[in-house]
Amino acid sequence: MDKLKLIIKREFLAKVKNKSFIILTILSPLLMVGLFSLIVFLNEKNSEEIRTVAFVDESHQLASIFDNSESTKYIDLTALGLEEARAKTKEFYYGLLYIPQNDSLVDLSRGISFFSEDTPSLNLLSEIENKLEKKIRDLKIEQLHFDIDKIKATETNVDIVTENFSGEKSSKIGSLLRMAAGGGFGYLIFMFIIIYGTSVMRSVIEEKTSRIIEVIISSVKPFQLMLGKILGNALAGVLQFVIWAISAGLILTAITYIFGIEAASSGSAMSKMNPEMLQQVQETSTNDLQLVLQEIKNLPILTMFFSFIIYFLGGYLIYSSIYAAIGAAVDSETDTQQFMMPVLMPLIIAIYVGFSVIENPHGPIALGFSLFPLTSPIVMLMRIPFGVPWWQIVLSMFLLIITFIAIVWFAAKIYRVGILMYGKKPSYKELYKWLKY
Repeated sequence: MDKLKLIIKREFLAKVKNKSFIILTILSPLLMVGLFSLIVFLNEKNSEEIRTVAFVDESHQLASIFDNSESTKYIDLTALGLEEARAKTKEFYYGLLYIPQNDSLVDLSRGISFFSEDTPSLNLLSEIENKLEKKIRDLKIEQLHFDIDKIKATETNVDIVTENFSGEKSSKIGSLLRMAAGGGFGYLIFMFIIIYGTSVMRSVIEEKTSRIIEVIISSVKPFQLMLGKILGNALAGVLQFVIWAISAGLILTAITYIFGIEAASSGSAMSKMNPEMLQQVQETSTNDLQLVLQEIKNLPILTMFFSFIIYFLGGYLIYSSIYAAIGAAVDSETDTQQFMMPVLMPLIIAIYVGFSVIENPHGPIALGFSLFPLTSPIVMLMRIPFGVPWWQIVLSMFLLIITFIAIVWFAAKIYRVGILMYGKKPSYKELYKWLKY
């Protein structure tokens, strides 16, 4: 046990004192927050751009729908005619909408054109199409001599309230929170396995190629060395993730406080509202906040937390053992390519299946992949926020632990033989022989 502690400490300190680890730990939160801030800034700048769209309405029936919005301004050039309007638009405006004269509303809707120098924005085209569709629909109703106001009065928005048989209510916000929580935990485990499993493999290859391993293996059992490397890298990875989370939160809070992003955006919008609108917005915001807090309270937080720890450790130990065995079997990182695809496939499948089963978290596909040990650390964590029976979680964890013990045992046998093998590129047949030694 003392030797295992020494190996874990050695691997942890070697990883933490590495310059690339220190630089990555310091810069990653800055890069993440900076990238997030840049995206927000660019979106705000993009939304500030006002596009001026000219239109020629030869039908004289649709001009009334073109009201200016925050991002679009409309100019009526009907009096100039199509050709002159095109020339003027090309020089001064974003684009030209042409509505031809046509007695048939059906033919009119098919003959509308939009001219622009560059490819027009899809959002802008969708906005104009929605305006035109509603107006032409109203015109068709008028031609049929129906009362438009009465027809509009029949339009109804339905907001279905969902609750379980015990009377506990839920909402769409709750579904989104469950999707975000499950997807976040699953993706975090996926990234941790990929990053630090690869780190274990590279560490083994480095020591093997430098022949340091020959000295270490004379006083330490191969299984202890492999387990020490796995746990040492895991501790370094957990430390790095904790530093990232704390520093990113502090930086984001500081940026919000210094630049007053929220205050500026909300203050400018609310200053344009009258007292009644302002009160309504505040009441709506309060209700939404209460709903979000209630949905967060309804999440199985304790189950998610403890399950995350178990699946996090189980998934990492399984895959890092495989990575360590691969590192011991080869002489260079180039030789690992033939073994990487079978290792990555279950992880990739787990991510795709995990996000797809969010639509049906209790279906047979979701159940099967959440029980299969190589995909359960990701898929089961994506299912748990939606509510999973205890027997499924217990069975999944039991299978995960059994698989972990079996894979560590097989990986240790490959590691024991491969760590001292040089100059030969191993095959799957060769690895199978090593398992018999």
